[in-house]
This record gives sequence, C-alpha cells and structure tokens, in this order.
Amino acid sequence: MSEAAPFPEPSPISTDPSKHAKVRAGDRIFRGLAEGSGILIVAIIAAIGIFLMWRAIPALARNEENFFLYGGNWITTDTSAMHFGILDLLQVTVFVSVFALILAMPVALGIAIYLTNYAHKRVAGPLASMVDLLAAVPSIIYGVWGLYVLAPAIKPAALWLNENLGWLFLFSTGNASVAGGGTIFTAGIVLAVMILPIITAVTREVFIQTPRGQIEAALALGATRWEVVRTTVLPFGMSGYISGAMLGLGRALGETIALLIILRGTQTAFGWSLFDAGFTFASKIASAASEFNDQYKAGAYIAAGLVLFILTFVVNSLARAAVAGKDRSAS
Repeated sequence: MSEAAPFPEPSPISTDPSKHAKVRAGDRIFRGLAEGSGILIVAIIAAIGIFLMWRAIPALARNEENFFLYGGNWITTDTSAMHFGILDLLQVTVFVSVFALILAMPVALGIAIYLTNYAHKRVAGPLASMVDLLAAVPSIIYGVWGLYVLAPAIKPAALWLNENLGWLFLFSTGNASVAGGGTIFTAGIVLAVMILPIITAVTREVFIQTPRGQIEAALALGATRWEVVRTTVLPFGMSGYISGAMLGLGRALGETIALLIILRGTQTAFGWSLFDAGFTFASKIASAASEFNDQYKAGAYIAAGLVLFILTFVVNSLARAAVAGKDRSAS
C-alpha cells in the first residue's frame, strides 16, 4: 500500500509592506542623496586627516625632540633641526577645557530644568532665546570682554584664592600674574560662558521630550515638582545632557581667538595651576600664522593640529560610548 504524499506547506507570507511596493523615482533619488551625503562627510573627514598627516610627516622627520613629551619652547628657525612638542599644549588645552566644562555643566542643567519645568511660558521663551543668543557673540568679543572687563572684576576673588588656598596646586602661584588676569582662571570662565548655550540648548530639548504621562503620573501620586524632575525628567534626559556636555567640550577644545587674546604666552613650564598661562593647540597655531610660508615650519604646527583633530575624535567617541551605555542601562 503506497503512502500518501505529504501535504505541501504553504509559502510564508511576507510581513514587509514595502517588499512588493513600487519604488518611486523620488524615493530612489532621496535615498541616493542621503547615502551620498553620508559618504561625502566620511570622505571629507578622511581627506582632512590624510592632508594633515601628509603635511606633518616632513616636519616631524626634522624634529630633534620627542614630539609627545617635549614641552619646551618651539624653535623652528632652523628647519634642518627643529625643536617642538605638544606636551604643554595638550595639558593647557585639556585643563582649560575641563575647567570650563565643570563651570558650565551645573549652570546649564539648572537653566534647562528651570525653563522646562518651572518657568512660565511667557518667561521661558524669551529667556531661552537670550541664552541661545550667547552663541551668536563672536569669539573675539568674548576675548576682549574677558581680558578688559571680566579679569579686573574677578581680580579680588583670584587674589583671595591664591593667598588663602595657595597650598593647593590648583590655586598656587603659577607662571603668570594673578593680578594681570591672563590666566587659565579667566580663560576658563570665559570659555564656560561660550559653551553654555550649546549644553543648555541640547539639554533643554531632551528634557522637553520627557513623556507627559510619566510626569502626570508622578504628580498624581503626590510628588512635588522637584521630585518629578528628580524621578522622571533627569533619568530620561541624562544621556542628552551628557551629549550636550561633550559637544560643549568639543567646542572648548577648538576655541582659538578668545583664548589667544586672554592667555599670556610664557617661557615657563605648565604647572597645573589655574593661575598658569600658556598656549592651547588652537591658539598656538593661530599665533604662528606668519610662519606658514615655509612648509617645514607650517608642518610643525600642522602636526599639532593633527593631534587636536584626533583628540576631538576621541572625545566624541567617549561621549557616544557613555550615552550608549546609559541607554542600555535604562532599557
């Protein structure tokens, strides 16, 4: 007796609604433009990195010092045996940027919380616009204001910190005049004002997206306004707050004109005091623009620019990793 043939299994039904849909020409064009834009950005960044390396290698080959460990004066007059390094530049850049970030982050968080949870709509709009307008002020104006207006105003505070807390390395006497104001203390405060609108804007936009149902549920359970902020708004928007802070840090690392005006050049090594002076990567490169007519002299400063280029990538990568880690822990 022959066995019955097996019943054929039905073919699977596609759940993708776009599988059999007709692709329109406009969709293809938009997709091509989007993909092309992404590829173009990557290509431009890669081209910048290749250009910096190409121009820096000849100068690095003629450098008589350890490029990463030398922190003395740059001597590039004799292009056959140059002396330059980034140790002090890296320290000053990181120190003034982190100091500015420490000052700006709490203020930005407070402003964002007030605008999204406490301020009346008639007040929140104009106040948010005023904070955003800080980003429109040219950096040269910040530099002049910091040196000639802010520095004299904070001079008593700087002298008090130096006299009473000078035993701590942060407030010890540095390589610049405390009374003169051309120090990291002044530059960091100015830089904090400059990055404040970036951090505030990103944080405010994320806080606004907090699900309204969670806020109303917390209020219905009898939570105070601050408890609502602490239990719903802050956990929801913390990743955005960190992202805004890292954007501000990236802005601070690359600031040029304001720091060139405020920070005083010095022949003394950097000592990790707020009353030190010196050059950041960007201000050092800007101060030596007259030497760019020689490929080897320019290459020394381009090598410093390459390190700053890599540093910004590292900061952005760490920020993305921190945000991704918080998102995974929240989910």
